[in-house]
Amino acid sequence: MERVGVEIEKKYIIEKPDLECISGEEAFSASEIVQIYVESQRGVTHRVRFRKRDGVTEYTETKKIRIDAMSSTEIERDISEDEFAELSKNIRAGSKPIRKTRYTFLYEGQLFEIDVYPEWKRCAIMETELESRESQVKFPSFIRIIRDVTGIKEYSNSSMANAFPSEEM
Repeated sequence: MERVGVEIEKKYIIEKPDLECISGEEAFSASEIVQIYVESQRGVTHRVRFRKRDGVTEYTETKKIRIDAMSSTEIERDISEDEFAELSKNIRAGSKPIRKTRYTFLYEGQLFEIDVYPEWKRCAIMETELESRESQVKFPSFIRIIRDVTGIKEYSNSSMANAFPSEEM
């Protein structure tokens, strides 16, 4: 079944967090993710992903159509392992799979996702989805924000599949 929705999110580079501190937060989970960006029509970001969490592997296909710096229309569907393998053959020229560990948790009712990449030793990327553009982010006190990178293309996973940015900010 296909899921369609508008995603409004903010993205930040943060100092790599203390995992012990995060793991005590409400609804904490950790998952291993591999994302592969595949060839698509202009204006559409097309990826396939496998995500392993609590011993269960899920496969999804996602197409995103950017609306503006903060939001995009997202079309997502669950796929089989075979579909994942077949679609992965169409990896976008010049790109490589993105590998990351994602930590999710709730803080004061707001969902945060922190992606830790093997390419970075000191930093990570944190995202949060907002209900509206006017929503205010309530940052956890144990997270140190380095820079707001919402809408900065080089920090999108799609761009990082082609060239991973330096940690030197």
